[in-house]
Amino acid sequence: MRKKLLLAAVHLLLVLGIGQAKHIIGGEFYYQVVSVDTVKKITKYLFTMKVYRDPNSLGADFDDPAIIGIFTKNSNNVYSYLNRLEVRLKSHRNLDAVIDSCYVVPPNIEVEEGIYQFEMNLPIISNSYVLSYQRCCRNETITNIIKPGDTGAAYEIEITPEAQRLYNNSPQFVNFPPIVICSNQPIDFDHFASDIEGDSMVYEFCAPLTAGGTKGSSTLDGGRATDCDGVTPDPAGCPPPFKTVSFRNPIYTYNQPMGGNPVVAIDSKTGKITGTPTVQGQFVVGVCAKEYRNGQLLSVIRRDFQFNVTYCQSAVSALITSDSVNISNQEFVINSCGTNTVKFFNQSTLEKNIKSYLWEFDIKGNKEIQTGKDAEFDFPGQGQYSGLMIINKGTRCSDTAKLSVRIYPAIDADFDYSYDTCYANPVIFKDKSYTGSKQMESWNWSLESGVNASTKDVNHIFRKPGTKSVTLQVKDINGCVDSRTKTFDYYPVPALIVVDPTTTEGCQPVTVFFDNLSYPIDSTYDILWDFGDGSTSTEISPKHTFNSIGTFNVKLNIRSPIGCETQKDFPSWIQVKQSPIAGFSYTPDELNSLHKTIQVVDESKFASQIDYFINGKQIFDGSNPRYTFRDTGIYLLRQIVTHSNACADTLDQYLDIEPFISYFLPNAFTPNGDGNNDDYFGKGYFDGMSSFMLSIWDRWGSQLFKTEDPYIVWRGTFGESDKQVPDGVYVYRYQYRTPRGLWVEKQGTVTLLR
Repeated sequence: MRKKLLLAAVHLLLVLGIGQAKHIIGGEFYYQVVSVDTVKKITKYLFTMKVYRDPNSLGADFDDPAIIGIFTKNSNNVYSYLNRLEVRLKSHRNLDAVIDSCYVVPPNIEVEEGIYQFEMNLPIISNSYVLSYQRCCRNETITNIIKPGDTGAAYEIEITPEAQRLYNNSPQFVNFPPIVICSNQPIDFDHFASDIEGDSMVYEFCAPLTAGGTKGSSTLDGGRATDCDGVTPDPAGCPPPFKTVSFRNPIYTYNQPMGGNPVVAIDSKTGKITGTPTVQGQFVVGVCAKEYRNGQLLSVIRRDFQFNVTYCQSAVSALITSDSVNISNQEFVINSCGTNTVKFFNQSTLEKNIKSYLWEFDIKGNKEIQTGKDAEFDFPGQGQYSGLMIINKGTRCSDTAKLSVRIYPAIDADFDYSYDTCYANPVIFKDKSYTGSKQMESWNWSLESGVNASTKDVNHIFRKPGTKSVTLQVKDINGCVDSRTKTFDYYPVPALIVVDPTTTEGCQPVTVFFDNLSYPIDSTYDILWDFGDGSTSTEISPKHTFNSIGTFNVKLNIRSPIGCETQKDFPSWIQVKQSPIAGFSYTPDELNSLHKTIQVVDESKFASQIDYFINGKQIFDGSNPRYTFRDTGIYLLRQIVTHSNACADTLDQYLDIEPFISYFLPNAFTPNGDGNNDDYFGKGYFDGMSSFMLSIWDRWGSQLFKTEDPYIVWRGTFGESDKQVPDGVYVYRYQYRTPRGLWVEKQGTVTLLR
């Protein structure tokens, strides 16, 4: 009776939401008192469960709904199942990874938090209530436990009899653990819990709980997901107490879950976690906070979480623009050629973390200092000078760049060029560069897009006209580099006219594409084609159709924007041969299954050979053949005519040999039983007929007979009965569709006499 009362008292308020998750990495459970019915001794609680996942994993989503088991626990730690609740996901969010400001958060280390909340009315009893959630599985990459990928998690909260009696609210952890911990850097994290009643707290590392397994996750694992070793255990058959995870002893234990030097530990009074982890990896840690009032334990809250220990990149890095970097001593080398004043450009990162800059150079025994982001120093002459660039000097987040400045003699890039402005011959480039070192080491010519040269002098033919921009970069033995760019207009005409036509002969009409391969030319040039048939074109590469028979001379004239001109004649280049013209007709115009013979009449011109094909098969040749089709259908009749010069032409016509359909009704009949003219029915050709209907009507509009079969007869009766209609005049209507879809309808009269 007591158990039924408890079950009847459970009331759940679902808080709806949606979300997705992947492998579970932690969780926690809390409760708060919403209201108390002191008469019925029933307390309404608001329960909050938080589950954490790795959004970059390929594991399971957040459960929506999550299955929460409700149990009672007596003083002998015996659990009894009460009920199960399906709780929808209220919300989810990504949690920010916060680390020491001197370091950068590594990529792809993220945590997503899913929150489930529900309300429930619970009678005050002498046993504890235990609410739990079971789910598999954890990340396979966890370092400090055995078989993490097969190990599930259980999150629970217990409301003790004393907590029920005092209408207690459970404590709640205030700060979220750091998602990222830098290896070989000290931890100083406050993991304290707050309690609205002000009860005292005792903190300790505790073993995370495990439940479930991999059964039901795939066909290979077998079993059911709701089994106790499945991915989503059914609380009705899988009650507490739950086992704890298996740590990799002796290196890792529940109270030393991360190792370290000094060992990572938690202060029992404050909840502060300190220590320095030395091993990179992922570590499961359990933190328990015990709530006491007047020396009596009221509740225990447990947070199960995965700490990520990794190498962290410094948040600031001293960098400058340099000619090279000496890897052995991390020294930036800056070369100055021909000038004693050197400008330094700062490339240090991350700029948002940089508070100050300091530049130092020792110049002839004098220390010169500047404090701007960039700097400019005057050096007394050629030689090598050492210095430093320090960011955030005197702070914990500081970095230094070593500088080596080398002052060298001047270098000056220069060159001359010459070319024939009218005809596209090579442009000659001559180096005139100078270096104070007297030893030039390399030349790099940038002549046009994708075209370079590395010799001292170079000759080059440009395939495209226009304004040309040529750059020469030179480098001397000291590594000093200089460049010079010069521009000039380049509009010569091609030294050789080259045209590639698609054909030079063909049957009338002939279409030719003249591919002009001459260079350099573009749309700024005046182009004139003369095709020899009275037609011209100004396109660079035109397409032209020769409609007349004969041999044609083609001419091409090219004039550049600066007035240079060239021309080429192509005599007797295009030959157009006479083409025959296909043509035929046939009789009769209308063909059907009764008239399947055609007479073909040739109407072609200039043909020396005539061939006919039906549906691709040659049937006959000659000018005016006669042909009988074997069956009905649609046929392609093709005529191919050939000239004596091998030119040909084709004409296609489709012929429809349609099944012949006819239907005729007499205008009188005598159904008197004498065996002569007793039935009324249609005659004709019915094969291929569709959608047929015949109906008989009297003069008052009543339908006496109807059939959809042209072979059914009417015997002068009412419908299908034997009752005869009187003598008189009746109306017939019939309709049908021909094989080619033609709809036929007709109405007439028939006289019935007995």
